[in-house]
Amino acid sequence: MRRFTLIATAIAALTVTMHAQDYYTGMLRLSLDDCLRVALNDNPTVKVDSMEIERVNYALKEVKGQLLPEVTASGQYTRNLALQTMYMDTGDGNSVGIKMGRDNTYTAGFSATLPLVVPQLWRTIKLNENQILQNIEAARANKISLVNQVKNTYYAMLLAADSRRVIEQNHATALEHAAIYKKQHELGTASEYDVLRANVAVTNLEPSILEAENTERLLELQLKVLMGMDSRIDIEPTQTLDDFKASMYDRTLSTDTSLVNNTTLKTLDLQTDYLNKVVAVQKAAWLPTVSANGNLMWHSMGNGNPLDNFMWNRSSSIGLTIAWPVFQGFRRNNRIKQAEIQAREMTWQRENTERSLHMQVQSQVDNIHKSIKQVESNAGGVAQAQKASDIMQQSFKVGAASFIQLRDTDDALMNARLSYYQAIYNYLVAESDLEKVLGNSPYAN
Repeated sequence: MRRFTLIATAIAALTVTMHAQDYYTGMLRLSLDDCLRVALNDNPTVKVDSMEIERVNYALKEVKGQLLPEVTASGQYTRNLALQTMYMDTGDGNSVGIKMGRDNTYTAGFSATLPLVVPQLWRTIKLNENQILQNIEAARANKISLVNQVKNTYYAMLLAADSRRVIEQNHATALEHAAIYKKQHELGTASEYDVLRANVAVTNLEPSILEAENTERLLELQLKVLMGMDSRIDIEPTQTLDDFKASMYDRTLSTDTSLVNNTTLKTLDLQTDYLNKVVAVQKAAWLPTVSANGNLMWHSMGNGNPLDNFMWNRSSSIGLTIAWPVFQGFRRNNRIKQAEIQAREMTWQRENTERSLHMQVQSQVDNIHKSIKQVESNAGGVAQAQKASDIMQQSFKVGAASFIQLRDTDDALMNARLSYYQAIYNYLVAESDLEKVLGNSPYAN
């Protein structure tokens, strides 16, 4: 039984190791939605934003804690090396000195303070609440930017993959033609020049394939960085550009170009509100503050050994403290003026930013409409180029077309397909950029 247990344990350990190796060296197939979910969950920037919001919440609790009572416990021991002497006149021109106090003095007790009327602190709490809202909006802006980067990188991967496949198809066709000329040359029906020309056509396409493969690898690494994933995990998209084409018309018709969710404008509004609250805080400094205070103390005095002869007496008191700042060298007035000027500056900045954003929205909408037209036009061009290629293939087989004509039609078909995929990519990127400007990404809410 012990031997069986050891063998089972070894097999289990080997299985776990193999699964771990598969995890790091296997292929992970992800859709765009999968990539976005992973990025929003594992990206370090998103985690830092969440921690920052939590930190500011604690800062608000710290400020609110100033509204609660503050209780302090204290104790003090004093050893009098020489007692004070108080002199009293006797009425006959003489005075008598009397020693005051004892050798040891002990004091212990509690003191408490409770703010009752603190206008500036109340305004400061509102200020901190605004800071939390700013951090939440900053986190949302970072999520929207991350979504945009992940989408554009994923689309670029699809473009590189589709482009590589198109070039590989052309390369395969060129290889087929080169093989045909090689056989014809062996049979004596084709010249060596024709064979060389066919081989050169094959060779000219290989650098483009390598470039597309390198682009795919670089984009894959970039996507893994955005997703916060281990670089050893291979990623393969489960979608193609054609998969996004089917629904792009419906998405275009339902696009809302309102800037109500734009993160930049929301941030400027929060910053303006923050500056207005700063003005309120500075004005509240003119108002008086009222606080209640109380003390509960024990006192003892004794001579000789400091650990003996305790004589404890208790005392207590309560009261109110009113503080009204009357004059502070015009510092408060100058702080108020500074905050008011900053608030007015923010208003002008928001107006200018809104105009710029409207221009960006219109530009992206125009790009979307232009890309849709290009997709339709290029789709027709692909169909025509495919038909021309089929005709030329048949003509070439019966000897009615030259190799140059055949290669021209093959290259035209390849370029038409590349332009078609490029147009879809341009549309998707424009749509993603428009979503970022509008701030209405469903993944960032």
